[in-house]
Amino acid sequence: MKIEEEIKQNTFQSARQKAVINLLYTANWMLNKQHEFFAPFGITVQQFNILRILRGQHPNTISATEIKSRMIDKNSDVSRLLERLTAKKLITKSTCPSDKRATDVRITDEGLELLQNLGKDQHTIDSFLSLNDEEATQLSDLLDRARQ
Repeated sequence: MKIEEEIKQNTFQSARQKAVINLLYTANWMLNKQHEFFAPFGITVQQFNILRILRGQHPNTISATEIKSRMIDKNSDVSRLLERLTAKKLITKSTCPSDKRATDVRITDEGLELLQNLGKDQHTIDSFLSLNDEEATQLSDLLDRARQ
């Protein structure tokens, strides 16, 4: 469905305005789809992002500050997210030996297992974007260019 139909607006001030509105609408649509996907697993999109960051560091630890710098959603409350992941036994936290003010974070075996189970359904998340590989590459290139 075209953006004009989705938001019931037939005209835009410019092609760029239409593109920005379409991009924001699509990003929120994608987030809603992801929220629906992750809900049965008991995690949020932001928690999934943290788990993926930690899996990339495994078996090493990473600081909470470094996790925040790598997050897709830079406005996330990382401390709160880490507390919830700790309560779910998906991560462990410890005081950094070299800097008592810093926290070292590590993914647990349970966290790795959850990601492995989610990975079996990765095609579901990827299929939210109904583009072929060539179109997806072109879109990704255009988005990279738009941020420059």
